[in-house]
Amino acid sequence: MSTILLADDSPHAQRMGERILREEGFEVSSVADEAAALARLADGDPDLVIVDAFLPGSGGLDLCRYIKKFHRHVRVILTAGQLEVLDEKEARAAGCDAVLRKPFEASMVMGTIRSLVQEAKLARGLFAEALAAARPAPVSDAPVGPAAAAAPDPERIQAAITLALDAALPNLVREITEKVLVALGH
Repeated sequence: MSTILLADDSPHAQRMGERILREEGFEVSSVADEAAALARLADGDPDLVIVDAFLPGSGGLDLCRYIKKFHRHVRVILTAGQLEVLDEKEARAAGCDAVLRKPFEASMVMGTIRSLVQEAKLARGLFAEALAAARPAPVSDAPVGPAAAAAPDPERIQAAITLALDAALPNLVREITEKVLVALGH
């Protein structure tokens, strides 16, 4: 079961988000501020974080930057009200994977969430597989023979890394493009 962290200071938004997501089979944890979100990130390992761009604390953009730096497989959706001013270019530069405006339609939200959860699972699995395959076999006094642990398979490691990069490449290209445009003054 996929886990989603919902960070929003609105009790109504939390209730509605929890109801919609649980009905779709997700495990949901809700928090009302940045400090609680950071604590939940440390305790759990969500696939997706849905965060209000104007979350109490330093805000959703800073939380997004933190997640992308220290929880790389986690996908982030920033939310904002229709009348709230959110610079979507800045949100993308912070690393968010999608922006949704409140109030949102459940079908649109679920389409966005499902694809991002799949990306997160793929990234989590591929990076874990690549790390496990790259880890050397434990050293022991046991004689080496047919039952001994096999050496890491370089082709399998390369395939896992290639898949992980393919999954991450669109976001990386977008981020680099935006940084180049900013540097060029566009």
